[in-house]
This record gives sequence, structure tokens and C-alpha cells, in this order.
Amino acid sequence: MRHWLEYVAVRALWAMVAMTPAALVVPCGRTLGLTWYAVNRSRRRIADANLAAAFPSRSPEERRAVARAAFAHFIAQAFETLKYSTLKPAQMLARVEVDGEDRVRSAYGQKKGVLFITGHFGFWELHAIAHPLLFEPIGVLARALDNVRMNALLERIRQCTGNMVIYRQGSIRRVLRMLQDGHGVAVLIDQHIHGPDAVYVEFFERRAATVSAIAAMALRTGAPVVPVFALPLGGGRYRLIYEHPVEPPADPESDTAVVEFTQRCTDVLEMYVRRHPDMWLWMHRRWRDENDASPGEADALT
Repeated sequence: MRHWLEYVAVRALWAMVAMTPAALVVPCGRTLGLTWYAVNRSRRRIADANLAAAFPSRSPEERRAVARAAFAHFIAQAFETLKYSTLKPAQMLARVEVDGEDRVRSAYGQKKGVLFITGHFGFWELHAIAHPLLFEPIGVLARALDNVRMNALLERIRQCTGNMVIYRQGSIRRVLRMLQDGHGVAVLIDQHIHGPDAVYVEFFERRAATVSAIAAMALRTGAPVVPVFALPLGGGRYRLIYEHPVEPPADPESDTAVVEFTQRCTDVLEMYVRRHPDMWLWMHRRWRDENDASPGEADALT
């Protein structure tokens, strides 16, 4: 019953956002996000603790301002993504500008596939929706939601321009197949994970359990790893940034190659989060005790 009510609520929200004038989408989303900040004490505490550790030189007032802005952004970007998914392709293209198109075409030109990496930062879902209109459809690695109806709705949004969602079970083989066929795959690299696939790298000068499979697949296949980020330009427009490919370690066969490559990928994400801290998911328990085997919860937030 709860899953059905959640689905009905989100489906109604999607319809409401679709009918809402573009100028009101962001204010509505930010208002709801600030309300979430005010009432969700547990998430607020996590965000405050994360920000205190990441920016120890900032005052408590400055950190609280960043936390409030991050909560507001998180809901606002969800509203904007819902709105964006209802547009026609020509309207979608009119709302974006691209930085690094030549880097993407060069990466595809290597014929080894492309691994696009990002985090819960900026407008990551919107970026994935726009990508096929600029280049070609990609695979989007994701965890299936427990709510089947909600998952189907989210999948519909993610695939509205031709992308294919790749769920985690059996994902490695499917990703390798796509890379072998010269296609791109998008992956989030900023969630806490546990198990044999985790390696610990520095993120804001703290050890964070991070997925190692991206680096391992890149080293195995030679696929370029391209960090991507989407930033707002105002007026419902966005800049889609494709960074230079992450340089792989000099010795891909060394015992430290996977950790070193994962660290380099994480460093690029950290650079963007430091520039725009209000656009990252501070309410996620990114840093945990190394003996903490509890699963990550960022997927539930998204």
C-alpha cells in the first residue's frame, strides 16, 4: 500500500511540474527543499557533520548556509529534471550548451567505449537525458528501487531520449559488452559502498569507500574515463561540461593501479564540489567507519 501511495504522489507531482510555468519550477523546488531541511533532523545532522569535516575553517553559520542551499538544490534539480523530461528534443537542446564536445568525440573515436563518471552533483540526471541528443544514447548504471512502480517511472524518465538503464545485478558483463561495442556508460562514483569491490581513497582528506570497478574496467579495456558535470546558467538553461579524460596510471599492471586511478577520478569530482559545495549531496553518509558494512543510502535519496 505504501509503495502504491508513493507512486501516486510522485506521478501527480510529475504531472504538476509538467504544467507549472518554467519560471516557477525552481522556486517551488527550493521551497520544498528548505522545508525538507527544516523537518528532517537526521539528514540535517549528517549534512552538518560532513560539512564540518570537509570545511573546518568555515564558521558554523557558513556551513549551515551551504547545507540549506544543498537541500534546496537537491529538490529543485529534481523538479527541473522532471520538467526537462517533458520537453520535446528541440526544446531540450535549446536549453543546453556544451563545453568539451571535441573531447567526447575524440573519446568515442578511440573505438573502446567511454566511461562517463560523475556524482550526485549539479544536474546529473538532466545531463544524462540530454547526452543522446548531442552524441548517442548511453547506458546508465543504477540500482533498482524497491518500489516497482516508482522504479518503472524513474526508468521511463531516464530512458526518454534513448538511454538504457543498466541495473547492478550482472552489470559488469553488460557494461563490458557496451564498451566493446564502442558505446558509453555513465556511472556515479560518490556513494559509500561495501564489499570486495570497495577501495578506500581520499575525498576531502578523509578515507571514503569507493567503487573500484570503473578503474578496473578502464584499465582492462583501455576505455577513456571522462568526468562530466552539469551546471545551471539561469533561466532554465544548463552548461554540460565534459572534462579531459582522466589520465590512467603509467603502469596499469601494478598492484596500486586501480586505487591510483580511482583516486584520480575522485579528485576531479572533489574539485567541482569544492567550487560549488551547495550542489552536492552532503546529506549522504559518504564517510563511514571501515568496519561499517551497512549499505549506502544515496540511491534511496535519488
